[in-house]
Amino acid sequence: MISVQNISKTYDEQVLKSVSLDIPQGKTVSLIGPSGCGKSTLLRIIMGLINADSGDIQINGQKLTPQNMLNLRRQMGYVIQSGGLFPHLTARENLTLVTGYLGWDKNKEVQRIEELCELTSMSVSDLNRKPDGLSGGQAQRISLMRALMLDPEIILLDEPLGSIDPLVRYELQRDLKSIFKKLKKTVLLVTHDLGEAAYLGDQIALMKSGDIIQTGSINGIINNPADAFVKKFVNAQRSPLEDV
Repeated sequence: MISVQNISKTYDEQVLKSVSLDIPQGKTVSLIGPSGCGKSTLLRIIMGLINADSGDIQINGQKLTPQNMLNLRRQMGYVIQSGGLFPHLTARENLTLVTGYLGWDKNKEVQRIEELCELTSMSVSDLNRKPDGLSGGQAQRISLMRALMLDPEIILLDEPLGSIDPLVRYELQRDLKSIFKKLKKTVLLVTHDLGEAAYLGDQIALMKSGDIIQTGSINGIINNPADAFVKKFVNAQRSPLEDV
């Protein structure tokens, strides 16, 4: 569904170094690595928000180009860490911003919102609140609902739970896993948390300094690390309780 082929990107220094990655249809791939390794940059290039210096992105067999970028972007839902909700709009207005632009019938909008409220365990009565009247967990649910409004084939999530309280984060992780399983979407999840990556992902891709250095299952990465960095990264994320 997503094919990343030899993507490179340089700002003041090289951020991505000829990165390649294939994401099968209906699977969830967790893209993980330390801060500054290029995870979010790669996600934004796939989304068409920034341009790569070289290489190609294919979405469902179509090469991403300036000409088809807008159309392909509508086939992808995008969720960022802070939620990215417009603060001057209510939750409902955030949800219907794009559908209103596309000329959706109001009844169709209402039906879709009700479906997504049920899917995400969000109360319809809370949709009249603005983002500052929502909890962190509610805001992220609205952000996920907005990403799903057009029923896209692909969901891209950039550290969606990074700023959430640990207890709420645990609940949202469970909900996301259930949603991914139910919808059978193709998902690329950026996270720095190995446990979250393993819990939500069918496959893990581990990055370091602009390169993907190992892909595979969590067991493969733990038991057969590709190099010393992978071993160090895994050990650094072990729970301190394991040593108690």
